[in-house]
Amino acid sequence: MSLRRWNLALAGLVVLGVGLVFDGSPATAQVSVDPGDDGPALTVTDGLTQSQVVQDLLAAQAQGPTAFRTELDFYRSLGLLVFTTPFNEKDGLGDGPFISSEGPPLALGSRPTLQGNGLFLRVNGLDSQSCNECHNIVSHAERPPHLGIGGVGGVVANAIIMPSLIDVADSSDNRVSFVSGHDPNLPLQQDGTADFNGRFSNPPFLFGGGGVELVAKEMTRDLETILANLKAGPNGVTVDLDTKGVHFGTATKQTDGTVQLNLQGIGLDNSTLTDEEQVVVRPFGRKGDRFSMRDFDTGAMEFHFGLQPVEDIDPNGPADPDNDGVLNELTVAEMTVLDLFSVTNPPPVVASSSNANGQAIFTTIGCSDCHTPTMVTDSPYLALSYPEVPEDPDAHNYLSIDLRNFGYAQDPNGPGVLVPMYSDLKRHKLSAALYEDFETSRAQVDNQKFITARLWGIADTGPYLHDGRATSIYQAILLHGGEAKFPEKKFEALSDSDKQDLIDFLKSLRTPAHPNEDITP
Repeated sequence: MSLRRWNLALAGLVVLGVGLVFDGSPATAQVSVDPGDDGPALTVTDGLTQSQVVQDLLAAQAQGPTAFRTELDFYRSLGLLVFTTPFNEKDGLGDGPFISSEGPPLALGSRPTLQGNGLFLRVNGLDSQSCNECHNIVSHAERPPHLGIGGVGGVVANAIIMPSLIDVADSSDNRVSFVSGHDPNLPLQQDGTADFNGRFSNPPFLFGGGGVELVAKEMTRDLETILANLKAGPNGVTVDLDTKGVHFGTATKQTDGTVQLNLQGIGLDNSTLTDEEQVVVRPFGRKGDRFSMRDFDTGAMEFHFGLQPVEDIDPNGPADPDNDGVLNELTVAEMTVLDLFSVTNPPPVVASSSNANGQAIFTTIGCSDCHTPTMVTDSPYLALSYPEVPEDPDAHNYLSIDLRNFGYAQDPNGPGVLVPMYSDLKRHKLSAALYEDFETSRAQVDNQKFITARLWGIADTGPYLHDGRATSIYQAILLHGGEAKFPEKKFEALSDSDKQDLIDFLKSLRTPAHPNEDITP
């Protein structure tokens, strides 16, 4: 182990509460600290660079599997520290001082704070200090709950996303009045509904994220190949956008040579995106709008903490966009080690007591039409990239990780792995009762559509649905509606014993018992 790595390791032990003293190098965020005040909370990664991380990992990989796993686990442990560190102002926590000309108040980097407290807002992010505050329940089914790193969050941890209106007084306060011209045009009347034009999203777990990302990248690669072949071929041709048994619509090369996309459950409502960007499979987020865990993490850092990853800052703009006096709030290397931790979280498991009749019913009534039980990858290797190019999963790859070493079973019929996520990674329209009222001028995904929830781990991860409104699996099934109305009706028509068998089967889909304990002291 190099001196640099030893210093980083000692710093990590201090953060984790081990009684060692480490005089680290200056923090990445260069800020002044008043006498007696704390400095930045995230110091374990001081001096760490992307090139050093990549060099160390590739050198260890060349030495063999044991050396590579040791090195990878070291960097995973640093990522765990990024995930669990309670950030403070010296790290760049918050959106900085209020400057009226800085930008719209809903925009990241220029949000107000609640009662002018200077740091937190809660109703549009700026709602926590660490990732683990909201991702800390491994099993909600156990009593007491099994807590751990990377789990789900309860409703109290729900993200409240970009509202400009929350009518908590149900319009009984005369300072709230209806103004027409919005979409949706919320009534603002005393009717038992606290009108709200943002999103309310329950925190999911990280478990199995690497497998999900690998499936999505392979699907994207397939769709990009179909699209490229269409564009290179003759006019007047229509092709299906199909991959891994999932139909994402069609693409037509018209007689004039232009391409018309007719997408289903994929793409964003953004006219600036190219055809290639529109056929990217985005498996992360309740709306299916993030294409990789790194992509999700960068957005989460900005939204929840006001921390600005260097890789998301416009190189032609100001170096400190939120004007808080902290530069390089999250370096590329810090986001890389966080990504290494995120994608190697173990996948959920199926308990040995799985109910065979319930599993058969799951298929026969149509649940598996969208909740695809198992996706099979073409390769066991998840390639990580920086910088990422959503429409080209093979661009800028710096490392490949064999997911067979992180809990994924080998495909018995091919070189890939099995990813039993119970999802088709496609958006579907659900019941009108579940529609969101997100202001459409800010929406990139239809308020009526949600990505198919991954059911692996469902036994331990209540409450259910995108906002946690269902406190039981039974309730969640009956709230589906929309494109799932026929399976829902078939479920209602089942005998009580068959209903119980189906729910017992779903309760066999468990979160991993001891996630991340291999890198946790």
